[in-house]
Amino acid sequence: MAKGGVIAEVHSGSIAAELGLWPGDVLLSVNGHVLRDVIDYRFYGAEEELDLVVERGGERIVYQAERGYDQELGLEFAEPTFDGLRRCNNHCEFCFLNGMPLGMRRSLYVKDDDYRYSFLFGNYITLTNVTEGDWDRLAEQRLSPLYVSVHATDLTLRRRILGNPAAPDVVEQLKRLGSLHIQVHAQIVLIPGLNEGQHLARTVADLAALHPTVQSIAVVPVGLTRYHRGPFRVYRPEEAGSILIQISDWQREYRRQHGLNLVYASDEWYLLAGLDVPPAEEYDGFPQLENGVGLTRVFLAEILDIRDCRSRVGKVTLVCGTLIAPVLERKAAELSQVVVEVVPVENRFFGPTVTVSGLLTGRDVVEVLQGRALGEVVFLPRAMFDASGELTLDDMTLAAIGERLRVEVEVAGTMGEVVGLI
Repeated sequence: MAKGGVIAEVHSGSIAAELGLWPGDVLLSVNGHVLRDVIDYRFYGAEEELDLVVERGGERIVYQAERGYDQELGLEFAEPTFDGLRRCNNHCEFCFLNGMPLGMRRSLYVKDDDYRYSFLFGNYITLTNVTEGDWDRLAEQRLSPLYVSVHATDLTLRRRILGNPAAPDVVEQLKRLGSLHIQVHAQIVLIPGLNEGQHLARTVADLAALHPTVQSIAVVPVGLTRYHRGPFRVYRPEEAGSILIQISDWQREYRRQHGLNLVYASDEWYLLAGLDVPPAEEYDGFPQLENGVGLTRVFLAEILDIRDCRSRVGKVTLVCGTLIAPVLERKAAELSQVVVEVVPVENRFFGPTVTVSGLLTGRDVVEVLQGRALGEVVFLPRAMFDASGELTLDDMTLAAIGERLRVEVEVAGTMGEVVGLI
């Protein structure tokens, strides 16, 4: 049974503030609908006339309110889901969380597989734990788009990959989502010797046949830490080149059929193969940017936009993972008004096979930067911090890193943010 949502903040001047709601109150229902999460709050709270049931100090209070369609109630909640987080019921041998070291904060070990988080935040889900009640809700609320980890459409192979002999047929599930007018962005995590080659060709073809329900297909290489104990390995540069040739052939065909590439290689493939990322128009609006598909192209475009900008400082230090460092070093040399020193940080925490900027730890950054002649400002990648932008994976704060380095330290997710800060 849903318990309602604990109110964390009441916006000043909002309808909720005028009603007298307080942080710490629990919003139980809206117009008779018990709230399971913020989605219910937004969906059922979209009416003009509202009956709100709030629990405060063990007592229930009923509030009545009227709102315009352009007015928000003005509430923020402690958690986005009020009835807990749906956990993953799969046992993937390549799961990144299985490659996490012991002793980190508990939340980092939580394997979520919640379709609500997919809708709200773009998290990838497998659809293996969706109930008939969930399907009814999807039909009512049309939660679109969803982000789905497919990996393989062959049912036997997919069950093997997921370590779940009861996993349902994902193609049938995607068709069912399409019948509800729910769109999907699909992900294929590619694993050497397992789901590549003809298996990959079948998966891409099956997903492409479901367009426009399937809006995009991202092909991403498996990531493994030094703590991984499974049978898998990461891709080699020459293998990355072969994968890109295969994807390029499909892109030409789908652009002819649909007017868009439809299937996209994540940036790691290009960087690993030592190839330039495609031009912006090849990404068709960047539908899977947060999945690392086209992020490098956006970053490079922003560098070009700021090539001649004025700066309040003479030199800055830009921290990144080892994979993208050569590209950034070449582009940084083109800037004329400020010296940008690119410092790649090898991931000692997870191991050298982890080369992306988003999995750097504060400890590794400090160890690499201490003793160097740094710029007047050090920029750290936004992706290495948690959702709040406060903590690294090893629980270091931005302030703590700055104190250790004795220099101004800022967080930036884009070159545009770098420019704004300098």
